[in-house]
Amino acid sequence: QVQLVESGGGLVQPGGSLRLSCEGFRVSFSLYSLSWYRQTPGKDRELVAYIGTISGSTSYADAVKGRFTISRDNVKNAVYLQMNSLKPEDTAVYYCKADLVQIHYWGQGTQVTVSS
Repeated sequence: QVQLVESGGGLVQPGGSLRLSCEGFRVSFSLYSLSWYRQTPGKDRELVAYIGTISGSTSYADAVKGRFTISRDNVKNAVYLQMNSLKPEDTAVYYCKADLVQIHYWGQGTQVTVSS
């Protein structure tokens, strides 16, 4: 059974940093485009950052551009989200996702809370 396992969430003060990790099990990340999403109560899940497969091209939501960086390590079968200059509005559950055409896998989510 395929599993995506996120880690690295927690409580951080405004202006602080966190690095989220997502490791894939029984799935080869090198074949998949990878993304990070986030969701707050009562709202739809929103795309935060995306990284492609071969070229490793990236894209970001406007709200996080210049503060967040997505990266991947196909040897470790992992994707990361470096989050800097965190704001209270970044508080959410963060999910990683792997996509290959019509195949989609989600992680279980990790809570990020930005508060003083």
